[in-house]
Amino acid sequence: MNDFRGWPAEALEFYEHLEADNSKTFWAAHRAVYDEAVRAPMEALLARLEPEFGPGKVFRPNRDVRFSADKSPYKTHVGGYLESGGYVQLSADGLACGLGYYHLASDQLARYRAAVAEDVPGAELERVVAAVRAAGPQVVGRDSLRTAPRGVARDHPRIELLRHKGLIAWQEWEPAAWLGTAEAYGRITGFLHAAAPLHEWLENHVGPSELPPR
Repeated sequence: MNDFRGWPAEALEFYEHLEADNSKTFWAAHRAVYDEAVRAPMEALLARLEPEFGPGKVFRPNRDVRFSADKSPYKTHVGGYLESGGYVQLSADGLACGLGYYHLASDQLARYRAAVAEDVPGAELERVVAAVRAAGPQVVGRDSLRTAPRGVARDHPRIELLRHKGLIAWQEWEPAAWLGTAEAYGRITGFLHAAAPLHEWLENHVGPSELPPR
């Protein structure tokens, strides 16, 4: 089934209530709402996106609390991941989409900084970032250094980009009536198309990590 028509109001209400009562008791009592109003539309969305953006999966709703002081058992959002790198998230705050390399492994980070430091690929990335931002999405770095990376001059013309340890396009929309209609699909695909040049640059100049899994 890939008849995606957005998320009903019950999906946002579910997460509003979950934020107030993040307990196994609440979850058990409202599991059907999650399955029908939250997860089913996300699965339908991923199925509809698959022909163009590749298969996707819905992230599990349980939080990993092993190393967290916050022992709340459930995530207060639903996330869907596309094999091509896209990410879609729904919460009580509305809809959000991301695309890019959220976390760069050490070998990826070395390739990223080398490419950004070089004149041709570095200038290309600047143009890509400007074009993506002009189209609407933000382009944001993750876990950025406060100063220059080791061996890089502080006055390098692309020092802001060189400080990042991850780089993604990101866009958010507050809750509105269109979220429960087919317009949600148009906004999501519009973001993915607008952000594609950034992901393409990262694929071409950084690529997947070649380090063995831990």
